[in-house]
Amino acid sequence: MTLSINDLIAAQPTEVCDADLTQPIFEFDGVATYGPGASKDDVIPDPVIRRGQLPVEYQKMTPEELDGRIVAAREKLGEDVVLLGHYYQRDEIVKYADFLGDSYQLANAALTKPKASTIVFCGVHFMAETADILSSDEQAVILPNLAAGCSMADMADEESVDAAWEELLEIYGSEPDENGKQPVVPVTYMNSSAALKAFCGRNGGIVCTSSNASAVLEWAFERGQRVLFFPDQHLGRNTGKAMGIPVEQMPMWNPYKAKGGNDDETLAAAKILLWHGFCSVHKRFTVAQIDKARADYPGCKVIVHPESPMPVVDAADASGSTSGIYAFVEKQEPGTVIAIGTEINMVNRIAAEHPDKTIFCLDPVVCPCSTMYRIHPGYLAWVLDGLVEGEVRNQIVVDEDIARDAKVALERMLAAVPS
Repeated sequence: MTLSINDLIAAQPTEVCDADLTQPIFEFDGVATYGPGASKDDVIPDPVIRRGQLPVEYQKMTPEELDGRIVAAREKLGEDVVLLGHYYQRDEIVKYADFLGDSYQLANAALTKPKASTIVFCGVHFMAETADILSSDEQAVILPNLAAGCSMADMADEESVDAAWEELLEIYGSEPDENGKQPVVPVTYMNSSAALKAFCGRNGGIVCTSSNASAVLEWAFERGQRVLFFPDQHLGRNTGKAMGIPVEQMPMWNPYKAKGGNDDETLAAAKILLWHGFCSVHKRFTVAQIDKARADYPGCKVIVHPESPMPVVDAADASGSTSGIYAFVEKQEPGTVIAIGTEINMVNRIAAEHPDKTIFCLDPVVCPCSTMYRIHPGYLAWVLDGLVEGEVRNQIVVDEDIARDAKVALERMLAAVPS
């Protein structure tokens, strides 16, 4: 089943969050924006912008022509190329993926094809960086569209985190306590740059995903008295609360304010310091949407992603990572009505795969991940044609020093298996 943005709009009862979503994506790849549908709260820090560079001939190809190009290239390249697709990708891309999954699953999947000379990552920039770090030196990693960044990842930059870390060391000191626990352990969400993963590797920290956040926090608290969690405040808060940590002991750290905007008493009691970051898609979900879903469909089940605000997670029947949402749906009886709070492409795909259930997105307005949306079949055809011609286009290369330290934090993450 192939759904375009126009198909999604037609399938939904209300409007699209940005009318530009119905226009060709190529028009926006040279513009300083995260793309159509991005939150007005997303502020792009220069020079994070990575502009697209698709030749005009690919922009003019029909879907059928692009499909023919992609299929032909894949046949010629064979097992020399592995294609990874994130759950949030449009169906026009997902149908070509060798592996479909969330960031945790794809980080592992990249390791299962050591003989493939090229990994084509249909996701966003931080995911491709991670694949490059974990892959062998002989493998090249390609991101089809360099404009596919991540607004959440860009909310925590290396300079701001370094400054916060120095301030925290002044507040808490740098010496371990009598139990050998360091004052603060840095934990970065997978949705962050390679440089911040390297920061965690150098400073006794770790990376987490929404699939293993609890296991990672347990790992961190075995080694530290408190955690600096970035860049997503909501995942950190929801995970900490589920572990029994009071909300009062999880203050926000605003990098633009002294002491993160906190007083000494709050910092002394803190267990998790939450970075002032969020996901534009999951921030859209509300308790009012859940109330309406239950009013319209009495007895319906509600599951949301843990990047959603805490009141939304508390009001839902369950929360889970993208793979966790799939598992939740699988367990429900035929005829169950399920409202899902996550990215629209994924929700519509789950609905199509489970016709025995009524499944819909909590947010009635179509608003896909604005950066994931930028991976278009035109870009995929272009990079695959390049490989056929012996040219590696849009290669993602992480600096060797950064990669070394980041790999330390990522390997700790991969070892933190959810229970």
